[in-house]
Amino acid sequence: MDLSLTSDSDGATAEEKHIDTRRPGTDSQQGLTPSQAQARLKAEGFNELPRTGRRTILGLVLEVLREPMLLLLLAGGLIYFALGDLGEALLLLVFASISIVITIVQEARTERVLDSLRDLTSPRALVIRGGEHIRIPGREVVRGDLIMLSEGDRVAADATVLTCDDLLLDESLLTGESVPVRKLARAMLEQPGVPHAGGDDHPFVFSGTLVVRGTGVAEVTSTGIRSEIGKIGQSLQCLTTEAPRLKQQTTRLVAMFAIASGFVIAATVLLYGLYRGGWLEGVLAGIALGMSMLPEEFPVVLTVFLAMGAWRISQARVLTRRASAIESLGAATVLCTDKTGTLTENRMTVARLMLPDGAQYTPEVAARAEPAFYRLIETSVLACVPEPFDPMEKALHALAPGTGTGLRLVRSYGLRPDLLAMSNVWHGHGDECIVAAKGAPETIGMLCGMNAEQLAELGARVDALAQEGLRVLGVARATCAATNLPETQRDFSFGFCGLTGFVDPLRPEVKGAVAECRSAGIRVVMITGDYPATASAIATRAGLDPERIVTGADAEGMADAELVQAAQGQAGFARIAPAQKLRIVSALKGAGEIVAMTGDGVNDAPSLKAAHIGIAMGGRGTDVAREASSIVLLDDDFGSIVKAIRLGRRIYDNLRKAMSFILAVHVPIAGLALLPLVTGMPLLFGPVHIAFLEMIIDPVCSLVFEAETEERDVMQRPPRSPDEPLLPKSLLVWSALQGALALALTGGVMVMANAYGMPANEVRALTFFSLVLVIVSLIFVNRSFSTSLVEAFTRPNRTLVIIVLFVTSVLSLSLAWPAAADLFRFGPLHADDLAVTVAAALVCLVVLELSKYPLRRRRSAVGKV
Repeated sequence: MDLSLTSDSDGATAEEKHIDTRRPGTDSQQGLTPSQAQARLKAEGFNELPRTGRRTILGLVLEVLREPMLLLLLAGGLIYFALGDLGEALLLLVFASISIVITIVQEARTERVLDSLRDLTSPRALVIRGGEHIRIPGREVVRGDLIMLSEGDRVAADATVLTCDDLLLDESLLTGESVPVRKLARAMLEQPGVPHAGGDDHPFVFSGTLVVRGTGVAEVTSTGIRSEIGKIGQSLQCLTTEAPRLKQQTTRLVAMFAIASGFVIAATVLLYGLYRGGWLEGVLAGIALGMSMLPEEFPVVLTVFLAMGAWRISQARVLTRRASAIESLGAATVLCTDKTGTLTENRMTVARLMLPDGAQYTPEVAARAEPAFYRLIETSVLACVPEPFDPMEKALHALAPGTGTGLRLVRSYGLRPDLLAMSNVWHGHGDECIVAAKGAPETIGMLCGMNAEQLAELGARVDALAQEGLRVLGVARATCAATNLPETQRDFSFGFCGLTGFVDPLRPEVKGAVAECRSAGIRVVMITGDYPATASAIATRAGLDPERIVTGADAEGMADAELVQAAQGQAGFARIAPAQKLRIVSALKGAGEIVAMTGDGVNDAPSLKAAHIGIAMGGRGTDVAREASSIVLLDDDFGSIVKAIRLGRRIYDNLRKAMSFILAVHVPIAGLALLPLVTGMPLLFGPVHIAFLEMIIDPVCSLVFEAETEERDVMQRPPRSPDEPLLPKSLLVWSALQGALALALTGGVMVMANAYGMPANEVRALTFFSLVLVIVSLIFVNRSFSTSLVEAFTRPNRTLVIIVLFVTSVLSLSLAWPAAADLFRFGPLHADDLAVTVAAALVCLVVLELSKYPLRRRRSAVGKV
């Protein structure tokens, strides 16, 4: 059983305690001379962690401009400009500029927030150089330096302990263990072993870990990239993030549109030349028509959706370092989570008190303890130092603040390897002193003179508490005269007071978030460096219900397929080393899973970078973890992960709606441009008409659909398949159906109007009005695939209201204002003409809404738009 114990330090500094800095068998150590230290600093470099370079504004601009989709948008605008279509060129270039600005502002904001999170000053270190104690920046510590360790200090570099007094360190940064570990001096061990973090009674301390108890002197063995933290940071350079699948899929769609545009250009030139004999005029008409079909909406939609998605997610206190991670959020199938600081709060609290008769008190259940527990509580606090660093001692002080007021600490008996207990002697009034002891339960039982049967009963109680994931300490009390205190704790006549159980509490939002992940088909797998019993208890409280706990030793003997099988089942992982954590993530990725990984320690950094979605804690998280991640939780709220996944699914749903709408509306536009060539009618639409249509299509795609609220079942369906295309075949068929119906209706209106002998200007106006209203009907059709027509009209979307008002105003103006009518070359329309256009839009809306009912049965194939 692992027990982390407290010591007798009264908070004095190393200087005040005059720690013996001599090595065994040598004279007093002088440390390195200043010249030796300077030479080693020059030869081996500063004691700094490897870190990625900060992206400058210029670098962000160049990075954005390298995006192929944005380059296509800019190229389209320049081509239109070369063809003399200034309006269309300016429209595309303005959208390109807006997209660039949004992306750069978001990325720059991300870097600024990370800078505010990052501690720019390196921790200072107290070293012995030339026999003098001096404080220097941590980055100037070199191999061979003697560093002083005292409570509250961060260790500046990897080192070996030469001398120590009750030294306890928090190594959760490297191991994930929430309870500090005990250190011994090298001279006290016959075989110190290989340096590794975690576990008690080793002489090794590591850079970045925290001294929570005692004092010591250690000789630096590794600095910078040669330290354990440095090695992890260096391994990040070997990991590369995967290319976003969404951009690859969108590129394929663009290629498909480009092929279609080439076919239309060829057909236009051929038809124009054969039927009208004007080959040169046909070439120009074909180029104009082909350019009108270029999918410039795709890069607008993709860029704006990702940029706006990052902004929306930031409102949930989730910082998106890489916008491309948004696309993966909705597809996440496995969420691998650390325990300490992620599922738990990374602080110790008193979870249980047990009296000698077996009576128990749980603080979180009952706000106030019964009087029978007062003696145990008071003794537990008196066994602590007045101002503790140890998290368990802090928890005891929080349980009974003010205990010990009026008492004076006379003497402390520290923890020793041969006696895993410590005692404080307090003097109040009179000649009698109170002696409070705490430590390993079996040691406390021995100090209390328990026989074998009593010790066995005590051990059974301790084991029962340990199965609940509690760290257990025994507490005892004695009285003695204020004079002639004994030399050892063994000489006091202790009486057993009871047991105290500590736990790193579960974050309150975790259980609900885990349940929501489960309903969304996302498996949550806990991977921790803590002990199996603790891991099992925390996993059970979080609602993970593990059937087994796989340890690091178990994982070493498993093939990747076995690891994946364990992770895909009801298993948790404990005592896992960083390399094993990375192996688990890589194995899951190899099995086709979309992996999200959360963490806050340096030990989490490699797996954070390797995962599809690396999620770091912004408050408690380390710099290395944040740098390796693609998403940072600014409030360390585990529930924010679920909010981000919900938003990721919403963004992807809305992106599909926008893409489906683009495909649908281009069918009638292209068809109406080709129809006059086939029928011999005059061309109806010019650049001004196409520009007006683009003013409707682009904002609708990039703003209206982006602002759509989430579907009701967004977190009640399984994640989409990683291999599923952005627009599956069923959705392509659905878009083609919409476009074909829109073309049939608007084309029918044009042919009938021409057959009735209407003037060309009136035919143009009637056809254009019909097309615009049909496009508006397609907006409502594509707003949701799962809701009714009534909800499609009543669902709030401010941007849609603005677009509809704009369209209505422009169409009304084109009829009422002669100058606008001349610009559009529209003839007058009467009430019966307008009724025809409204009827075409209503027929389109009703037919497509009715067609959704049979299609909903195959909703999973459609992609749940």
